[in-house]
Amino acid sequence: MTDARAQIQETIDENDVVLFMKGTRDMPQCGFSSRVAGVLNYMGVAYRDVNVLSDEAIRQGIKDFSDWPTIPQLYVKGEFVGGCDIITEMTLSGELDQLFDQKEIAFDKDAAAKIREANA
Repeated sequence: MTDARAQIQETIDENDVVLFMKGTRDMPQCGFSSRVAGVLNYMGVAYRDVNVLSDEAIRQGIKDFSDWPTIPQLYVKGEFVGGCDIITEMTLSGELDQLFDQKEIAFDKDAAAKIREANA
């Protein structure tokens, strides 16, 4: 598990935004991963997607790494942000916009506003 942990840490360190998910940004393999990837894609966020289904050590390793039992998991500038429910809530409340602004992550503010309008 040490190798998986090192690989996870390296991926998080080398990328400003990382989504550990089931499937890929273009072909999510579960509804929760699809929702978070969809938000990031729609908002134009540059991120690294890591398909946990392609490596069992990473799939279990990310749960141990974050002490969070579910996937997807979003990391921004090395910080674990949360899973699907948390990202959904943060998107709808505007907290995700604030986090991206604070961490200097580029995103489409108009797209973020449209997500909130559509879910109001």
